[in-house]
Amino acid sequence: MKSKFVASGLAIVLGLTGVGTIGFPEGAVAQQRTSEIDTAIAEGRRLLREGSAKSLRKAIGYFEKALGLARSSKDKQALSLLALGRLYDLLDEKQKASQYYNQALPIWRAMGDRSGEATTLNNLGLIHDNLGEKQKAIEYYNQSLLILRVVGNRSNEATTLTNLGLVYNSLGENQKAIAYYNQALPIRRAVGDRSGEAKTLTNLGRVYSSLGENQKAIEYYNQALPISRAVGDRSGEAVTLNNLGGAYSSLGENQKAIEYFNQSLPIKRAVGDRSGVAKTLNNLGRVYDDLGENQKAIAAYKKSVNIYESIRKDNQKLPRALRESYTKSIADTYQALANLLIKQGRPAEAEAVLELLK
Repeated sequence: MKSKFVASGLAIVLGLTGVGTIGFPEGAVAQQRTSEIDTAIAEGRRLLREGSAKSLRKAIGYFEKALGLARSSKDKQALSLLALGRLYDLLDEKQKASQYYNQALPIWRAMGDRSGEATTLNNLGLIHDNLGEKQKAIEYYNQSLLILRVVGNRSNEATTLTNLGLVYNSLGENQKAIAYYNQALPIRRAVGDRSGEAKTLTNLGRVYSSLGENQKAIEYYNQALPISRAVGDRSGEAVTLNNLGGAYSSLGENQKAIEYFNQSLPIKRAVGDRSGVAKTLNNLGRVYDDLGENQKAIAAYKKSVNIYESIRKDNQKLPRALRESYTKSIADTYQALANLLIKQGRPAEAEAVLELLK
């Protein structure tokens, strides 16, 4: 069995903007404490933007400090909890992220801060989506969407519409996905969100590709690509290049597919997207396999498997069900490599590869 082509979509998390503030108690001690909180939050945000695993861990310390100091400042508490949820989400500790979001939610509601509430609901939706709890994700996204429309936050409305599209796409409800993306797209353009526009175009391309309409998919990808480049969204550029490779592969234009996959790879490496690198290597292996270039296919699949193994090693602290689900999602690459090794008369190597899945 050949490894399946892996396309990538772009989920979007609402960040720390749009958060309302309330006044602080007066007095020298209160002012000093407020200053300490603001300093901790500012440093935490800087480290969050830096984005490396090391900086994210450091950022946790600053937001925990802010949370500890902000006992009389509800908005700073909620902001710190929201940030901690985002940080643990980025570090792939979904359950912990969910706990922090669920602590932030009643605080936003108690303050009547609808924007903060909507942001947290959206991010909870994304957590449940990533955990495979799709119906829960839809419920959270719809709650967020209603509030965002009431408060008139068009940019974040488009984000949540995009995320709803992604859920329905993952459920195979492609027409619903297209409908949500097509609601998001004109809003992106109206508010001048070029990066979001490119993401939505890429996601539309991905749906059409899954429907077998690869020429239409390519049209959307080719609209997204120059926008991603213009705004400097390297991650988005890499995803679109990977998906262009997949569309051309599906059309039997394998040389074009290889060109696009090879453009995507160095960008994914540069932005530290290990999973994305593994997926693109898998896709290269599949194309080389189709062309009968067995040694190149084996080399690509081996590199992909090595990355997946490093990710699985890092995932050891996750619940067993999540680890097993992840292993199942990448098993095709291992199987494809084993099949090629058997064809090459290397059964012992093939057995060793399959043993890794146990």
